[in-house]
This record gives sequence, structure tokens and C-alpha cells, in this order.
Amino acid sequence: MPSLRHAILGVGGVGGLIGANLARLGDSVTAVVKPQSLASYPEQLKLESPFGNFAVPVARSAEVPPVDVLWIAVKATQLQDSLATVTHPASVGAIVPLLNGIDHLALLRKRYGDGCVIAATIAVESERVAPGHFAHRSPFAILNVSSAGQPLLGSTLQQLQKTGFECHFVDDEVTLMWTKIVFLAPIALATTAFDQPVGGVMSNPEWKAEWESCVRDACAVAAAEGAKVDADVVFARMSRAPYGMRSSMQKDVERGNPPELDAIAGPILRAGSRRGIEVRTTKALVNAVEARSVGTSPRRSS
Repeated sequence: MPSLRHAILGVGGVGGLIGANLARLGDSVTAVVKPQSLASYPEQLKLESPFGNFAVPVARSAEVPPVDVLWIAVKATQLQDSLATVTHPASVGAIVPLLNGIDHLALLRKRYGDGCVIAATIAVESERVAPGHFAHRSPFAILNVSSAGQPLLGSTLQQLQKTGFECHFVDDEVTLMWTKIVFLAPIALATTAFDQPVGGVMSNPEWKAEWESCVRDACAVAAAEGAKVDADVVFARMSRAPYGMRSSMQKDVERGNPPELDAIAGPILRAGSRRGIEVRTTKALVNAVEARSVGTSPRRSS
């Protein structure tokens, strides 16, 4: 299959990681950046990663050009505004959103059509160091994509696996999306509420118990929504996570940016309410994150 044309909307930690690796594989990559940043944006994406350190040239644009694949990796809080760059949606073959949460799928499909949007998730710790410069900090990068995307993206994911990514196609979209929520939401909420990396949460019995309770909240809701998830699988997976790993929500709060609470915790709270499932621990952690995000920080130590 010939190489694909890709655009990256949201050239932050995740978008930079994806874009740099696709360009390294020889595909055409365009970084979509703000108009005021276009002239000064670097002509290369520089990546520091356990998979290798390198810099690769990319195109730059203030609008999404005609492409085979548009990868959307903005923060959920920035999605609506960022879509103004998609000025010619008919020239975009497929949209692959890598946002946290679930609700963005319905929004994108309503706007661009069901057949255009391919559900996907990514599990990784990666951040922007400077414009065009990214640091992939976790020893893993796990990309899961709906099987609906296999005809278009099959070769791309095979190539990404050769760079170090772990890639899977998943038949069940509900399970695909909730599998990330049940892992991400509890650890994002706990690391942010307690202002600790993964190791700090796991080494404190009280905090670890709250994290475990939040995992059970999330899994109960996910199962009621029809997802095939297992709390014990989440516990086992977290036991292998680097102790120094920090969540993007935690970093957002530290930097004074609005946390993605609605995207990450909102699905659990809303589905729990619909299904009549109490999610007390999740609510308590959300309240603690909200308090920290406005500077009151009542739970930083124990």
C-alpha cells in the first residue's frame, strides 16, 4: 500500500509522538498549528523516546490540508475551537481522534459523518517540551484502533509496531473506549488529587485503596454500558506502570490549566447516574481535583 498523507491537529505530547514516528516511517505529515505560530514553527519534529531520539522534517499549515488521515490529539477542552481548522472536510479521508474520554466520538460523527470517524485510544506518557520538541517518557505507547480502521490503517499500525509501539485493532468499540476510561480515570484522578506520581499513590495504603475503589466504580459503570472490562486486569496492568509516571491531568493542574475532568471522569459520573450505580469514590476524587485546580489543595499530604 502506498504511503499515506497525515495531518496532526494538536501537536502536543501525543500528536508530536504520532507525527514524528509517521514521518520517520516515510509518510507525509503536516503539523496543523495556530496561524500566529506558523511562521516560527520548526520545520522538524524532534522526539526523545525510549524508541529512539531523532528529528524529522514535516510540513506545516494553519489549516487541515487534503489528507488520507487526520489525527486529532487536542485536549478535550480545545476540541470545538480546533475544528475551525478543518475548512474542507470533504478532502479528509478519515478522522482518528486520540482524545481522552468518549463523548467526542458522537460530536465528531454528527459533524463529519459516522463513516469518517475511526474510534481509537492511546496509552502513553508524552509531553511537549517546546514547539516541535517532544519527550516520550513512558516505556510503552499502546495504540488501540477500531477494526473499522483496519483497511486504511493496517499497514500503518504494522509499521508503528516496528518502531516500538504496541498496536491492536479492536472489534468492540464500546469495550475499546471504556478500557481506556477504567484505566485512565482512576489514576488521573488519584495522582492529581494527592499530587503524587503513580508510585506515591501506590505506596500509600489509604490512597491506593481509594484508587482501587475508583477502578471498581469505573468498571461497574463500564460493564453496565456493555463493555467487557475487568478490575483485576486494571490492577495487574498498573502494577507494571513506572512509579515515576505522572498523569496529564496532574500536569495540567500544576501548570494552572483546566483539567479534563468532564472528558475523563464525566463518562463515569453520567453513566453511573443513568444506570443507578453509586460512584462515591469517583465523586470524592473529582471534588478533590476541583479543589486543587482552584488552589485550595486540601489533600496534598496524608
